[in-house]
Amino acid sequence: MPSSPPAARVPLPPEIKVMVAAAFVIAIGFGIIAPLLPQYAELFASDFANPATAVAAVVSAFGLTRLLFAPVSGRLTNRLGETPVYMTGVLIVAASMFLIAFAQDYTQLLLYRALGGIGSTLFTVSAMAFLAAKAPPTIRGRVSGAYASAFLIGNIVGPIVGSVLAVFGFRVPFLIYGTSLVIAAGIVFVMLRDTRVQDRARGESRPVMPLREALGHGAYRAALISMFANGWATFGVRNAITPLFAASAFTGTALLGWGITEENRQLMAGLALSVFAAGNVLAVTFSSRLSDVHGRKPLILIGLVVMAVFTGAIGWMESPLLFLVSCALAGAGTGTLNSPQQAAVADLVGQGRRAGPVMSTGQMSGDLGAILGPLLVGLVVDAAGYGWGFVVTGAVIAVGALAWARAPETNLPVAPGGPRTGSLPKVDPGVDSRRVEGRELG
Repeated sequence: MPSSPPAARVPLPPEIKVMVAAAFVIAIGFGIIAPLLPQYAELFASDFANPATAVAAVVSAFGLTRLLFAPVSGRLTNRLGETPVYMTGVLIVAASMFLIAFAQDYTQLLLYRALGGIGSTLFTVSAMAFLAAKAPPTIRGRVSGAYASAFLIGNIVGPIVGSVLAVFGFRVPFLIYGTSLVIAAGIVFVMLRDTRVQDRARGESRPVMPLREALGHGAYRAALISMFANGWATFGVRNAITPLFAASAFTGTALLGWGITEENRQLMAGLALSVFAAGNVLAVTFSSRLSDVHGRKPLILIGLVVMAVFTGAIGWMESPLLFLVSCALAGAGTGTLNSPQQAAVADLVGQGRRAGPVMSTGQMSGDLGAILGPLLVGLVVDAAGYGWGFVVTGAVIAVGALAWARAPETNLPVAPGGPRTGSLPKVDPGVDSRRVEGRELG
């Protein structure tokens, strides 16, 4: 793994810190509802012929509306600016959480979860565009890692809190999440006022990165594939299938002397998501910084391989302890992947450019995986059991690893042995993108 000399430590810009703080508040709330949503949906789908598929449909509805509205969110981000779109999206998700808390039937639950997907795509695309535009080039990995860590730390605490709050009924956690989203929007509104004014003053002066230019890079094409795999596994199967497996497979067993019963089995779902998030955040702490020094590709490949192996093994675990270890290692693989992958896309965009469509297309790829993953794996689970469902997921992740094995590095040294700048040569979409200035790119 070739390295570069360490550069002087560059501090995180204040506006990045604000987005990280907002991400943490959002993540706490999301972590609270994540292990409960499949079980909440199961209450409404108990009379269905294939309840696992019906539950997966609720998760996929969120991803479907994210997918459908991603192009709109990209255009709105370019047109209105990142922070207004971000705040609007967060408030829409908050409204959906309040509505879900008072849903009366399966159809309402499905529609309200779909509404949340619209808001989610608005704030996710705008946040990624904001980070790409504001992050100093030499610390893009660290910026991506800080943002990811805020979500992950919240996701460690949130699922356990959510499982405990479930004793008060399933509706209370959704009300808490909605409230946390309103708080996050308020943080951004108050703390980023000057940034909004500056961006509005610059208006259309920032150049736009065309999607066609991004598609000319082999790294961007590989990122679309690995984002699909990550969406399938992390945002789809992990949220829809893993909690059901955790809450049903180990009843009657014991975890380090703690007996798992029908009454407390929901805690296993929360533990599964928490240890996944713990492995994730531990990996992010080193992968984000290492990718700034050693390049993005090595970390991305390691993450995908680890994800594939341990995700594929999850459904075959008969011991609750081994199950949780597999979840933690799968989470570590995800953490090793995510920050370098996001930083690689930011490398292509460069600092100061508007890139809403580039970011929204990446999100669409992940959302497509998040939609198809739970639905198809749910069908596999109904037909052949959880074990094969997780094997299929591991195979999808492996395809992402194969794509990156052929992709170029994006975090290039300015000279042999020199510091890395996190940028590729600009590709003219009218020429062969595989060769630019004599350098093989894709």
